[in-house]
Amino acid sequence: MLILVHHDRDGARVIELTGDLDVYTAPRLRAGHSRLVIDLERCEFIDAAGLAVIVGTLKRVRACDGTLAIACTRERIRKIFEITGLTRVLTFCGTVEDALGEQVAADA
Repeated sequence: MLILVHHDRDGARVIELTGDLDVYTAPRLRAGHSRLVIDLERCEFIDAAGLAVIVGTLKRVRACDGTLAIACTRERIRKIFEITGLTRVLTFCGTVEDALGEQVAADA
């Protein structure tokens, strides 16, 4: 089960995910905001559909000259992004605060 919590903070939309981001739950993640932080700290599992939604979100954000950062320290989740090569195109930070700081720096 995926639980999404959306809130705005420092001019960005923060999306906290709890549970699994998979083929059944991925469509719920679709977000439309130019500055996004996706918090995966409580995410337990991500499959190819979940990765596809994150990549699609990245494309939409970049088309609006926006930014997307991923907050996650969980080695198991980060490994999925490393294996797929997505760590080369996504910004990863340890915490939501770090991710928000990255976005402020990118705007400057």
